[in-house]
Amino acid sequence: MDRLWFDRSFGELTTEQLYRIVELRARVFVVEQRCVYLDADGVDRVARHVWAESGPIDAYLRIVPAGVKFAEVSIGRVVVAPHARGTGLGKELMLRGIAAADGVPIRIGAQAHLERFYAELGFVRASENYDDDGIEHLDMRRPGG
Repeated sequence: MDRLWFDRSFGELTTEQLYRIVELRARVFVVEQRCVYLDADGVDRVARHVWAESGPIDAYLRIVPAGVKFAEVSIGRVVVAPHARGTGLGKELMLRGIAAADGVPIRIGAQAHLERFYAELGFVRASENYDDDGIEHLDMRRPGG
């Protein structure tokens, strides 16, 4: 399948791109996972946005500068659209996000059931499990280099 990959700052996003990103995040995080929270948290303005599309947006993540959410750079809002799951796209997305972080340490707040997935990408547990909007999470860290 032919996919186009994008890496944009907030100011470089078109209105259409931003709408489609927010639509995917709401579809998965709010509706599918039944988490009522404010997705428009102000962090998007300082983040880099990485996504793949083949018509619709297939997968997305944001890279947040150090000092905004964690002391380290962080990757968050990692999502693969329902139509693209099971294709290996999540791993490719994360590898692109890690590469875009330019070799610095990265911290994530991962859903606990995905710990093994992130461990395979070099992340190690950095906290005990905690509840985030009714879903068990843990912090994980990937050393730079």
